[in-house]
Amino acid sequence: MAEHAVGVVGLGGLGSAAAYWLARDGVDVVGFEQFELGHVRGASHDHSRIIRRSYHTPGYVALTAEAYAAWEHVERDAGTELVTRTGGIDLFPPGAAIDPEPYLSSMTACGVPYEWLDAGEVRRRWPAFDRGTIVGGDVMAIYSEATGIVPAGRGTATLQELATGHGAELRPHTPVLELRPTADGEVDVVTEHGPVRCGSVVVCADAWTNRLLAPLGAQIPLAVTREQVTYLPSDDLDDLQPGRFPVWIWMDDPSYYGFPVYGRLDSAKAAEDCGGAEVDADTRTFEPDRRMEAELAAFMAGLVGDRFGAPQSTTCLYTLTSDRDFVADRVPEHPQISVGLGAAHGFKFAAWFGRTLAELATGAGPGPELAPFGFARDTLHEPIDRAAWLV
Repeated sequence: MAEHAVGVVGLGGLGSAAAYWLARDGVDVVGFEQFELGHVRGASHDHSRIIRRSYHTPGYVALTAEAYAAWEHVERDAGTELVTRTGGIDLFPPGAAIDPEPYLSSMTACGVPYEWLDAGEVRRRWPAFDRGTIVGGDVMAIYSEATGIVPAGRGTATLQELATGHGAELRPHTPVLELRPTADGEVDVVTEHGPVRCGSVVVCADAWTNRLLAPLGAQIPLAVTREQVTYLPSDDLDDLQPGRFPVWIWMDDPSYYGFPVYGRLDSAKAAEDCGGAEVDADTRTFEPDRRMEAELAAFMAGLVGDRFGAPQSTTCLYTLTSDRDFVADRVPEHPQISVGLGAAHGFKFAAWFGRTLAELATGAGPGPELAPFGFARDTLHEPIDRAAWLV
């Protein structure tokens, strides 16, 4: 007989959200985390992540409405603000590697308002860009007022606090060694302290996902890369403050992104998307890539002017599927085990992900919005191709 109705393996953003929604709905849930809560070895730490409605398919654009609504629910339950709306621009240079048309048509199809701005208007609205040289000529931009920031570390901690407040049991420093489906349709979650019988299990193990899927015959192609975000200190940040500067994404190859001043009040934060090398999650180093750091610092000087001191970087992990789409589905042949994987753009969706995984774990059928994220899709099983990540 099951000791707990549901077990959640991995307590980053997605797993903590699943534990929260389950506990909120009165489900007996236990969560397992191999490291300490709030650790820096994965993808749910640091200050900020982008939340936005600009996406390249109507399905994702529609899903962003659910993401915002789910975070609003968490905010009401916690009595604190988590999403900070700053507005955001997606910047497309001439011949950009990322085509703006899928973004424009997807937002139009979903009735999401946006503006299509030329470089002069971008510099007029946000004078920081006028101090650089990159936003000029035929650069164009999608502006979305809804874009903002959701705090990764604080958001995850809030979800964990809410989960325990609603009765969840969270077990840090408890690596899960194996998932053993039982003959009666339950799961033994095997830890170094012995098995814990659960009625169903949600796997949110990100870079460690295949370690648990492989023995079940459900391993999928995944690439784990070591990425980094860089803080650029300056005593000249007035025009980079929220309200005077947006979240931004440079939609080319390499693709950079950044934030108004947030979290660390003495610095601007920026990063390259999918620029890091493939690594092993257990043996990778935490040392920044100095070449990537220098290239990003040079880009930032060109974007908003040469005003920054020595860059300071911190690392994280991306866990990427072949098509860079999510996984949110039950494991084939083992429907008592569900998997959530954000494919390195999932934190903005974490509150929605948690609710969805909670529903899968408690017997709800996957809705049509989950069809693109299922195990059965062909593109999930194709060889890894970095070109597919450039969206």
